[in-house]
Amino acid sequence: MSPQELAEKVGQQIGTSEWVEMSQDRINKFADATGDHQFIHIDEEKAKMTPFGGTIAHGFLTLSMIPYLGAKSDMPKIDGVKMGVNYGGNKTRFISPVRSGKRIRGHWKLVEMIEKRPGQWQQTSEITMEIEGEEKPALICEWITQIFV
Repeated sequence: MSPQELAEKVGQQIGTSEWVEMSQDRINKFADATGDHQFIHIDEEKAKMTPFGGTIAHGFLTLSMIPYLGAKSDMPKIDGVKMGVNYGGNKTRFISPVRSGKRIRGHWKLVEMIEKRPGQWQQTSEITMEIEGEEKPALICEWITQIFV
């Protein structure tokens, strides 16, 4: 699909990812990588005494899953992409905690697709991270990617 063809889908849902488990091992590795060892993430016994009832994923771990889930989604692929670069996010809200062992998946809605200059496009998508079996999502944000073709 060309960038111009994708731009015609503004306002539409453009993809859903596979389900991915947020395992305790993934949470622990993220804690080690970031230095965020707060007990609600890594101490299963102490975390049982919180309103969460157990350990939860870091909000930023959930947010950082966007590229991974995007790659495992049915979103249309743009022809001739040389690279895509994360540009940032808007309106990021962590709605519900993701408990260890739960599965998440992403849903993408295309908000904007504009050509910044020849061969460079800026894609803004509203991303909702669904938690399997839960009413409220883990997070909702607008994510901006620079796409070079």
